[in-house]
Amino acid sequence: MKTRKKKIFYTIGAALILLLAVAYINREAIAMAGFDWFVQDSVEKKLENTYKPVEGREPKPVNVDKTKQEPFSVLLLGVDQREHEIGRSDTLIYAVVRPSDGNILLVSVPRDSYVDIVGRDREDKINHAYAFGGAGMSMDTVEKLLDAPVNHYATINFEGFRDAVDALGGISLPIEKDIINKDPNHDYFIVKAGQPSYNGLDALNFVRYREDSDMNRTERQQQFLHAMIEKATAMKSWSKIPDLLDIMGNNFSTDMRPNQLVDLAQSLLVQKQRTTMHSHTLQGEGRRLKSGGTWYYFLDEEDLAEVRTMIKNWLDGDTPSSSLILPDQEEKAEGIKKEVQSLSSAG
Repeated sequence: MKTRKKKIFYTIGAALILLLAVAYINREAIAMAGFDWFVQDSVEKKLENTYKPVEGREPKPVNVDKTKQEPFSVLLLGVDQREHEIGRSDTLIYAVVRPSDGNILLVSVPRDSYVDIVGRDREDKINHAYAFGGAGMSMDTVEKLLDAPVNHYATINFEGFRDAVDALGGISLPIEKDIINKDPNHDYFIVKAGQPSYNGLDALNFVRYREDSDMNRTERQQQFLHAMIEKATAMKSWSKIPDLLDIMGNNFSTDMRPNQLVDLAQSLLVQKQRTTMHSHTLQGEGRRLKSGGTWYYFLDEEDLAEVRTMIKNWLDGDTPSSSLILPDQEEKAEGIKKEVQSLSSAG
């Protein structure tokens, strides 16, 4: 395999995984509190508005049998949506969740990827699929691209992204120089450097800023997700979760029923393994089809083939954790680690 830079299009679509991660980290506090407010009926009621099934698609039931929890996939969509417009999927992350061993694979699909849009009989940017046909067309398109099933979807819009950060009390971001967006085609904003904490609007502008390279934007989104996880790790109580559930109810949608979300969260709460996330961004290069034309991102076929094999490996419930195919750079790092351990054991 060729060396690749480990960059992932982390951003708002990962809110679902973040919530489950927070639940896992706080499992002992919840148990001690006796699930004072975390009562299934109450939580399901708060999540009623999130359930939006896709017409013509039968969602896969989430198996929460403690003895055999099958892997399943979720397409995470961060939607550039304001007020009543449909919007486009600014972020697409194909996630494979393995409840039995706590491993999660995140495959990020760059928003400008030039792919076959299923249902439109034409090739276009993959983020247009959501604008053309909502979550259903996005799921169909990603299934064809990755040659893998999309069992569920989950979306969150920009308003929900902003409010979730505010509900957590803000986050720390590594901003060493003021970020000033002056592009006339986008909103004007300034994010001041050196602040101890950033609110939801600043965090949203931080990850959306696009006047420098796409790779820098991707790195900022990775930094954002890490900051969210660190903030979640530092939480010592479950008091913020009711606010997060209210935010989800208004800005989050999925084809997983409320009782499925609750059962899955509770399943992850009681497991002994710590949730571990592994990530990869589909590789390629950007260019125009013709001079002065639209900018597209053309995926690398070799990398795409390797990712398809990796996904099949992860979706196989019989694959032990030790035999999971890791993203290329992680796999090399793991090999070096094992070699160092072997040398140390040899004296």
